[in-house]
Amino acid sequence: MAIALSRRNANIVKCIYTHFSSPNRALTTKPLHQRFTSELGVGKYGVFSRFMCTPASGAKPDSSSSPNVSETRPDSSSTPNVSETKPDSSSTPKVNEGSSESNSGNQGSSGGSHQSNEQGKPIRGSPVSWMSFFLLIATGAGLVFYYDREKKKHIEEINTASKAVKQGPSVGKAAIGGPFNLIDHNGKSVTEKDFRGNWSILYFGFTHCPDICPDELQKLASAIDKIKEKSRIKVVPIFISVDPERDTVEQVREYVKEFHPDLIGLTGSSDEVKKAARAYRVYYMKTEEEGSDYLVDHSIVMYLMDPSMEFIKFFGKNYDVDTLTDDVINEIKQYKRAKA
Repeated sequence: MAIALSRRNANIVKCIYTHFSSPNRALTTKPLHQRFTSELGVGKYGVFSRFMCTPASGAKPDSSSSPNVSETRPDSSSTPNVSETKPDSSSTPKVNEGSSESNSGNQGSSGGSHQSNEQGKPIRGSPVSWMSFFLLIATGAGLVFYYDREKKKHIEEINTASKAVKQGPSVGKAAIGGPFNLIDHNGKSVTEKDFRGNWSILYFGFTHCPDICPDELQKLASAIDKIKEKSRIKVVPIFISVDPERDTVEQVREYVKEFHPDLIGLTGSSDEVKKAARAYRVYYMKTEEEGSDYLVDHSIVMYLMDPSMEFIKFFGKNYDVDTLTDDVINEIKQYKRAKA
């Protein structure tokens, strides 16, 4: 028993020395008697080590009393609201050389790995370099140049195609016009060859037409005068009857006098009239037949023919005097430029 008490007293003295000489004493605010209670009782030193001033399993002993042992830090649960600070290097006790070497070796290895990590880490430069900037400029300039060249090429192709259409031979030309053999209002037999050498405009109708034929012939007569006045071009107006049964030579002669002195009236047999109408794609048919009084339904179209009696263009009822005049003049000018 006395031996046990003396050992306990020795441990108490040793713990007092450890308390005052430990560099970590500033990390706790416990009084000395509380530390004794916790360390010698059931605290840090456990029940089975009550009479020994050695830490329990899991705790690191003080460096001053046990060499070759690394520095310990007090339990965080026993130091509330106290910031952790590093101990002064002057008060830190010396440790074993092997431990120092191992620590320095660990620090050296960690430092070396840190340096290697720093060296292996790529250095991020500017997002756009001068080389990439120049490449971007060159690419943009190339695209602009390519687009401009393709645009000019496309425009040239369109212009070339337009010139070929205007100057070259006509493709898919309407098959309008052809030979005919009729009688004029003076009783003379005529064919299409008798009208060659002059520009002419043909109109198909009949003398008993109540309104449409007179309106169209009056429009044609006015346009003929304006064409001659504006362009000094003589155009011969021609009226061809689609009612040969009633439109005799005398009837046609009296009829054409009412519109223009240059208007030529043509009539003929039913077969010859039908042949001429078919050559010019003209539709006509009798309607509302009541004895000898009937009407003829027919196409309302004027045909512009060149000096060779070749078809140039047709004009419908929607043309007035001015538009008819201007279009005929334009067609004649284009024809002359193409022939030049």
